[in-house]
Amino acid sequence: MKYLFLFTLLFSFIAVQSQPTVHFENTNHDFGSIKEDGGVVENNFELTNQGNEPLIISNVRATCGCTTPSWTREPILPGQKGFVKVGYNPRNRPGAFTQRITVYSNTQPSVNVLTIRGTVSPRERTLEERFPREMGAIRLVTNFTSMGTILEKEIKTQELSYINTSDAPVTLGVHRSPSYIEADFEPKTVQPGKEGKILLTFNAAERNAYGLVSDRVYLTINEERQNTYSLGVSATIQEDFSHLSDDELNNAPVAVYDNTVFNFGTINQGERIRHDFKLSNEGKTDLIIRNLRTGCGCTAVKHDDVIKPGQSTNLTVEFNSRGKRNRQNQAITVITNDPKNPTTVLRLMGTVDAN
Repeated sequence: MKYLFLFTLLFSFIAVQSQPTVHFENTNHDFGSIKEDGGVVENNFELTNQGNEPLIISNVRATCGCTTPSWTREPILPGQKGFVKVGYNPRNRPGAFTQRITVYSNTQPSVNVLTIRGTVSPRERTLEERFPREMGAIRLVTNFTSMGTILEKEIKTQELSYINTSDAPVTLGVHRSPSYIEADFEPKTVQPGKEGKILLTFNAAERNAYGLVSDRVYLTINEERQNTYSLGVSATIQEDFSHLSDDELNNAPVAVYDNTVFNFGTINQGERIRHDFKLSNEGKTDLIIRNLRTGCGCTAVKHDDVIKPGQSTNLTVEFNSRGKRNRQNQAITVITNDPKNPTTVLRLMGTVDAN
């Protein structure tokens, strides 16, 4: 038994010694600072087979498509050298990067990891990239601005940058705008090749709405009017409950829904689905539905605007499946004056069979 154990140990030792052994000169490479428009950079990771059997690299994988590895494809004999070449394309990838390259071979262990890193300095962007939205004689960074979340009596200003791409001075003006959105321009007239700003000021109190609202402001460029000379403006207006006292909060309305999701299963295309979401006021003052929005025109809702304390109402939702198919998930956003739960999303879910 002792001799058998020694024989097995010796055989295992010989087997281990007979394996190929990979040794990389370096497993990490730092490219330092490279230019985004400088083209692909490459590094050769040199390796040596320090074992007694041929070394075979079966595959090399990178963590993203921006690295393009190549490697020695033929068996690497004992004592001979091979390579794993790694390229990195910095185009459209400004900033710091770290990429790992996994090398698979017939060694033990069978997996080795190489790492490349560096920092890509951004290239100078073209005029079209800096100002992608064309509007007559000017180009804008964007033709849409979001005021974000704004309280019901708040006034907020956002600015849009633009550049005069014509060979003559440009003066902007307002052709048509809602009364609650004011547009101003800095400077009033912009010389060729120069930049300017459009200042849009949104008055939530004058808008007199709750939830997500969208509007448009129509401009003139050198007194010329076109429907395409317009800017989109959106805001999510919220009721301000910060001024309420403890007594007012204790006596506030409380919105309670019997459920917030209705699954109508599978219906045929063209069928209409009706469902009542029950909304109760479990508070001590009137519950007011400030706004009610549906995800698309295929969904309609009937409701009472005011629910007295202790009373309930049905939010009758009707979904028209005409023109719809497959899985549906329609959202109905209900906004009330419940200070603890002002916004609730109700959902109609199901499948429309178009066959």
